[in-house]
Amino acid sequence: MYKKIVLLLCAYVFLSCNQKQANKETQEVVANKEETTTKKKLAKFEPAEGEVLLFVGQELEAVGGLEEYNDGYLDHFDKPAGWTTYTNINPGENSFGRTQKGLDGIWETDDWGDNDYNVSMQLEDEDYKNMALAIGLQFVNHEEKVADGTHDDYINKLADFLLSLGRRPVFLRIAYEFDGDPWNHYDQKSTITAYKRMVDMIRAKGVTNTAFVWQSTGFMSPEAGQLESWYPGDDYVDWLGFSFFNRWEDQKMIAFARKKGKPVFIAEASPTISAPDAKTTGNTIETQLSNPEQAEEAWQKWFIPFFKTIDENQDVVKAVHYINCHWDAHRMWFDNPTFKNIDARLHLSDSISKRWRKITSHPKYIKSYPGLYDKLWHKNK
Repeated sequence: MYKKIVLLLCAYVFLSCNQKQANKETQEVVANKEETTTKKKLAKFEPAEGEVLLFVGQELEAVGGLEEYNDGYLDHFDKPAGWTTYTNINPGENSFGRTQKGLDGIWETDDWGDNDYNVSMQLEDEDYKNMALAIGLQFVNHEEKVADGTHDDYINKLADFLLSLGRRPVFLRIAYEFDGDPWNHYDQKSTITAYKRMVDMIRAKGVTNTAFVWQSTGFMSPEAGQLESWYPGDDYVDWLGFSFFNRWEDQKMIAFARKKGKPVFIAEASPTISAPDAKTTGNTIETQLSNPEQAEEAWQKWFIPFFKTIDENQDVVKAVHYINCHWDAHRMWFDNPTFKNIDARLHLSDSISKRWRKITSHPKYIKSYPGLYDKLWHKNK
């Protein structure tokens, strides 16, 4: 009897020790997870994992929602979380018959070959309430003047404009598609200096509503080392971006973003399918979404990979921008190998529209709603 009691006591002590050790190990695992979660601080305006900000662009006709421009995305689909516009700091440059002034398309209606832009008109319209803004800013041929201070007046005016937007979240894509040679042909050293100068000056002005996006073409820098050579540094970049056109499968930005611990903005996306000679010519096949056969081919070869890329990279892909553009109607793209035969307006295809609505109606796709600004700012307190 005595031996049995001793054995039972020993067994009890043994089990108790094991349980305490198991509890300790469980607590350590939980603590490690909490520590990892704490370490992974969300970037400016970055939503939680599994959520994606939906943007649409890019010019007035494509976005719509205005009295004069009333057949765009906003006139046919639920209002997205944001829209995209474009401007420049390249005064004196000729663009398809127009001499640029610098910061074109912000305060007045301007067309530099890609149809009308006027972000102030959009900002004043009720249909654009509770929407974030993404701005593509280019300064091709002027990177040295931005870098050395010659164009500081333009940077200060841009900063004042950003300040005027209050709490509206802005995603500023400085020197977007920086590696897009030959159409952009930025000088690497001057562009990096210019990018950093702009960020420093905008921050010094007290701008807090702007996330800085560093956007590659996606396919022109196929090696990680090439991207690294352009990188201005973690302190100057909130988001990483790339373009999702044809040759999207060559992009390396998603892997680069994981390495840097930054979210990804698919900053430009429109259905373009590579022609057989695309790698040497850039050519794409004709894609008119009004044509049922071409629309179906676009769905299979472009839309499905687009959504798959989002779904398979929920840890980093946190924003996407669809360009709802009648590309081949704009002078800028008449001879462009990628866009000269493209009409990407979603509402022209019933089958595309139906599937687009079904997928983007999923709660993961963040759209416009009254609490949007609070949601995005709350993530960064």
